[in-house]
Amino acid sequence: MGPAWIMAVRHGESESNLAYREAGATPLVYERGDDEVTLTELGRTQAAALGRLLAALPRDEAPELVWCSPYLRALDTWKLAHETWGVDPLPVTVDERLRDQEAGEFARYNLAAIAERFPGELARREAEGAYAYRPPRGESLADVVARLRDFRRDLDGRADGRRVLIVAHDSVVLGLRHVIAGGPDAELAAVLDFAPVLNASVSVWRTGGTGFELVRFNDVAHLTS
Repeated sequence: MGPAWIMAVRHGESESNLAYREAGATPLVYERGDDEVTLTELGRTQAAALGRLLAALPRDEAPELVWCSPYLRALDTWKLAHETWGVDPLPVTVDERLRDQEAGEFARYNLAAIAERFPGELARREAEGAYAYRPPRGESLADVVARLRDFRRDLDGRADGRRVLIVAHDSVVLGLRHVIAGGPDAELAAVLDFAPVLNASVSVWRTGGTGFELVRFNDVAHLTS
């Protein structure tokens, strides 16, 4: 039996999110590894707001199992949310398949830096489309979806009718939207219409009929309430 519902959350604002936003159109080479980046003070505040959202849920609506990306910013988001929530520890599975989309050789560059140093690659990205483009030694969004399909099969076997919280990344939440909907890969590009997935946003699917029904997507109302 699969999960009763799935709540997918993007991590709170990270140090690299802030650095890239402040750089804007200025080329940036960010030196820290993608898996090492933790939360900004705003990101910690967002994680605490997620915890308050979970605490406000009725007992029979709260998550029972947690799956988390192995990257530090996702782990820290769950840790702070759980501390704010104040409940006993939940079963947590750290799953490599929930890591962020791998940028390969361009992991430390923003788009302006890629355009400056590797203009041919940026042209290839524009020609192939953002969902299909695979940077050198990196992943396309289609690659992320492939590992999420494998994750979803395992989740169906392990959730056993319980409510599942997933704490991960924007590419994972977008990919899950496509995987849970069950659409063909030919329609994958359409999922980019729902980007960007915002920091600490919440997306929820509930079982209904023969599959899952999307209840809300990319919701950040809890961050301003």
